[in-house]
Amino acid sequence: MRRAPGLLLLIFLMASTASAIDTDKGFDDPVLQARYTRLIAEVRCVTCQNQSIKDSNAFIAADLRREIRRLISEGKTDAEIAGFLVTRYGEFVLYRPRFSGKTMFIWIAPFLLFLFGSVAIVRVVRYRMNQPIDDDLIDEGPAS
Repeated sequence: MRRAPGLLLLIFLMASTASAIDTDKGFDDPVLQARYTRLIAEVRCVTCQNQSIKDSNAFIAADLRREIRRLISEGKTDAEIAGFLVTRYGEFVLYRPRFSGKTMFIWIAPFLLFLFGSVAIVRVVRYRMNQPIDDDLIDEGPAS
């Protein structure tokens, strides 16, 4: 019974951190609401930089959520919304930057690193396979 106050405090603290960040009214159409939720999860908070605007409680994140909600209400496409955000904040605002001349390296680098790593592993394994086995270590057996 002595643990009850500590458990009660823990539950209270967990409940206070679980409060909703996006308190604005949602869309009546579930398709638009799902689209809105997906979009705000893909946009980086320009203040927090490690959170999406969906998870951020910064003022700029709230403004961006309202702006995205307004653009969706006006019938803008995802590409138009992304273009608006990039024009205003730069490519950094998107978690998945668009493929362009500036971002080509970001998209190609993982494949190049995987290719070079695979080639290096194959070369090391082939080199090791071609090395002669030291017969002196085999003839002596385990050290006593």
